[in-house]
Amino acid sequence: MADSTERTEQPTPKRLEEARQKGNVAKSVEVNAAVSLLLGLTLLYFMSGMFLKQFLLIMRTIFSGGYLTPLSPDNLRHYVLLGLERFGPALLIFLAGIMLVGLGISVLQVGFLFTWEPLQPKLEKINPAKGFKKILFSRRSLEELVKNLLKLAVVLLIGYLSFRSLEDQLIPLMDQGVAQIGQFMARAAMSISLKIAGVFLLIAAADYAFQKYEHLQNLKMTRQEVKDEAKQQEGDPQIRSKIRARQMQMVRQRMMQQVPEADVVITNPTHYAVALKYEPQQMEAPRVVAKGKNFIALKIREIAEAHQVPIVEDPPLARALYQAVEVDQTIPAKFFQAVAEVLAYVYKLKNKRL
Repeated sequence: MADSTERTEQPTPKRLEEARQKGNVAKSVEVNAAVSLLLGLTLLYFMSGMFLKQFLLIMRTIFSGGYLTPLSPDNLRHYVLLGLERFGPALLIFLAGIMLVGLGISVLQVGFLFTWEPLQPKLEKINPAKGFKKILFSRRSLEELVKNLLKLAVVLLIGYLSFRSLEDQLIPLMDQGVAQIGQFMARAAMSISLKIAGVFLLIAAADYAFQKYEHLQNLKMTRQEVKDEAKQQEGDPQIRSKIRARQMQMVRQRMMQQVPEADVVITNPTHYAVALKYEPQQMEAPRVVAKGKNFIALKIREIAEAHQVPIVEDPPLARALYQAVEVDQTIPAKFFQAVAEVLAYVYKLKNKRL
């Protein structure tokens, strides 16, 4: 038998929401990094022509006055401003795309969440001894070390295999021009980077699943905590009111579904309505399948009329049945005679015999 202090129970929605409000959510930074890397490579591929064109324009401007232009503070500032002018718009598009996708990935992982809780100063956060111990000996530090070593191994392995696959193409490059060599190097770098990004995406997916699992494990509750939370919620007047309202709504829905099956609806005629059903082969006495007053009584009448259920006006009987009998209960013996007369009248209308 599990100890009552052991955290064996899955976290309740209330506990998950409380953790969320404190900024404690399942999130993988690896997902953001991998997707941002893939997007950056994609943008670089489509914008490489723009970058190359601007680079050549800058080179042409720099060397237009002679190959050996003396470098001075004035022309250095001019070159910096020229570089910003040429590369600025493209760089802004590039960085804005990566930032927007990074933000979108964060929203997909945790939803829209803004809280100051993680930013509030806490003494344990500024304790050097605890901080040093947390950095070196915590489980999360070990997990991060393993992930970083794995990514490093992936980069080295893909780089080595890619170099081996391109090895035969390197010697012919010696007879090529600078432009051809540049194109070859760019294609090789893009191919290697895309392979690395693909593997990083797989690592990120596994890391996200692990972070989700670990998040739920850390929020697990003891049986006593689950019981205490249930008692606390049941004691909350607002929650009790919501529970009662929900229960009443379910009862009304089920009750209205039974009105078409009733044999008769006895009314006040407008303030009370009681629907009765009687099956002699299965019931000892007629049973109340629905009842209501005011608006509910009106709805019962409307449903009865729509399904051609007979409606009999008998104000004293309708009020008495409403006050004395609950839904799904059979009527007491004191109502047998009055209800039998009503049913006899209804069966006569339907050419039936009691």
